[in-house]
Formats: sequence, structure tokens, C-alpha cells
Amino acid sequence: MKFSVLLPTRNGGPYLKDCIESILLDLPDDSELIISDNANIDETAEVISMHLKDPRVKVLRSDEILSVTDNWNNTLKAAEGEYVLMMGDDDLLLPGYFDNMLDIINRFNHPDCILYNAFGYIAPGSISNSGLSYYRKEIFKFDHQYFLERELSKDERRKVLLNMFKFKVGIPLNMQTILVRRNIFENIGGKFLPPFPDHYALNAMLLKAKKWVFVPIKPVIIGMSPKSFGHFVYSNQQGNGLNYLGINPKFDGRLPGNELLNGMHVWLQMLKDNFPELDRISINRRQYVRRQVYAWLLQLRLSSINFHQLISNVKLLGIKDWFGLMLSIFDSQSWIRLLKMGLIANRESAQVSEVIALPNISTIREFASWLSNGDRD
Repeated sequence: MKFSVLLPTRNGGPYLKDCIESILLDLPDDSELIISDNANIDETAEVISMHLKDPRVKVLRSDEILSVTDNWNNTLKAAEGEYVLMMGDDDLLLPGYFDNMLDIINRFNHPDCILYNAFGYIAPGSISNSGLSYYRKEIFKFDHQYFLERELSKDERRKVLLNMFKFKVGIPLNMQTILVRRNIFENIGGKFLPPFPDHYALNAMLLKAKKWVFVPIKPVIIGMSPKSFGHFVYSNQQGNGLNYLGINPKFDGRLPGNELLNGMHVWLQMLKDNFPELDRISINRRQYVRRQVYAWLLQLRLSSINFHQLISNVKLLGIKDWFGLMLSIFDSQSWIRLLKMGLIANRESAQVSEVIALPNISTIREFASWLSNGDRD
């Protein structure tokens, strides 16, 4: 069996039909789509029932609500394909995905990981109360060295990983943007781990996979709907997002603010704990503090915290933290961040500053059709 597409879903019924159909459109006969029904109480069961006669479809069902990580692991455990692709129930595969991947697999002699970019689609209602949909031309801005198709060296991948310990993200941390050889999971512990399962897995693969290939294509649309964690990030409700994911990232020295940063701190420590070769690598406290302070200033700008809450946050900083912040005066990137923050006029402009409105499009399928009618790169 060549491909296993993993589709864990939790009350994603309104979006699930488009996702399933986009996968089955081109999925080879010798492959499988594994859907994990996580105690869904919406129309998910009805949508799944429409595809039960397809021999490529395998359905798992949990009667009790599982965490996101456990739901992901359910699908991974059931997978039998040589290559694994993780999809969200509000995502969509563009036509030709599997033909493209087969071509890359053959040309690069079965690499462990195939990395690519993606379009982003934001469904109506995902940003505050906006009835518009939005899109991003690319889900991640790669550095200039990623313009051409090529294999990433082991040293290059290690550099990307070490930069993560400075809170500098060099690849997209989305499982939808990578096709993975299934046996690689054996090298990283055999399963996904919380708090953000894709973040930990991808960085462990940077360390343990033998061959990574990058291709400058966007064969996937990563969706964001009112039920996804991205909605909570854009709407500045990250606490609610953590509850939705069923996680609570805690560690000594934790600061309030950006919960993605706090989750990152947790999985970085997990990497250190699980891989002895990272034992001497330190998590950069100065960069962590700097980014949380930016988060506080932005939250103040958006009125999600008040001045007294800001002062309470500031009191959590130690002497070394303050010294690190003083060094930021000599960092041009710090001034650029502050300048961008100053240009944010209000909450709405902050939420949509990196996305483009789609006034006449209301579903991800319509967005895919719009993409196919012209060059939208």
C-alpha cells in the first residue's frame, strides 16, 4: 500500500465532505483514507456514511472524546501505507497531489520526508464576527534558499532545528505540509506527543529522518474554521484554544502571553529529554522573554489586556530577563516588530493584516475552484 491519509475529526461535519472528496478524487486504489470519528455529535456520521462503500475508506470510532493527540495517534496506529499524510477536516487537497508525490518519490529514490508549502483559507466567522472569508498566498514564508527543488542536507536540517531553540521557526509546523514515510515514526517514539503533536514530530524528524526533500509547490489548502485552533489564535482567545485542544503547557519560568510560544517551550524541552544528542542545547530564555513581551504589547494594543494586567506581567520578569530585554535595543528586528505593532490601528486590522479578503467565496471548495481559474501564486 502506497499512501495512508489520516483524517482525525471532531465535529467537523460542515467541512468534512469537501475534505473527503478532495482526497478520494485522486487517491490511488492501493491507498487508504483513515477517518477517526472522535465522538462526533454533528453530521459527521452522515457524511462518513456516504463513503463507506469505497474500499479505500477505513473508519474508526471513539464513543468518548479523545484529545487531539490521541485522535491523531488512533489514525497513525491504523495506517498501513508506505507514506503518511495528515489532514484536518477543514483542509483540502488540490487535484494532482498524489501524482506529484509519486513523481517526487521516484525521482529522489524514496525520501523519508517531502516538504512543501500550502495555501491558507479562512472560513467565514473565523475572525471575530466577520462574515467574509480570507486567504493567504502561502502558509509559510520560506527563506530564499528554498526557492528550488532540492534535498536538504543533514547539517542544514540540524541548523533549522537548533534555531527552533532560539524560537526561530525555519519550516512550517503543519503536518499537512509534509508527506512522511511511515517507518520514520519508529525513530521518533512511534507516536505523536502533546502539546502540539505536529510541532514535536516535525522537529524530531529533522533530527532522525535520513533524507528530506523540499519542493516549491503548494498542493494543499490548509483551512481555518470557527472550530479550529487557528480561529482562537486570530481572535485572541488562546486560552479557549488550549481548552479545545485539551492541553495545558506548563514549565518553570512560564510567562503569560502567546500560548504557541509556551507550547513551543514544552516540546523543545521534550526533544531535549528524549534525544541525548540535544542534551547540551539550551532553550534561549532571552528570545522567549522578548517574544512574550511583544505579545503583551500587542494584547494591550488590541485591548485584550489592560494596563494593570501588563504591569502584573512585567513583575514576573527577573533580573536576567530585563538584561536580555535591554540587549534588544541593539537588535534591528526588535525595532521592526515594534514599528509594525505601531501601525496596527485596531483589532480588526491586526487580525487580517496578513490575509486577503475573498468577498464572493464562502467555502474552501469555492476557493479551490477560484485558484484553478488563474495564477494566484
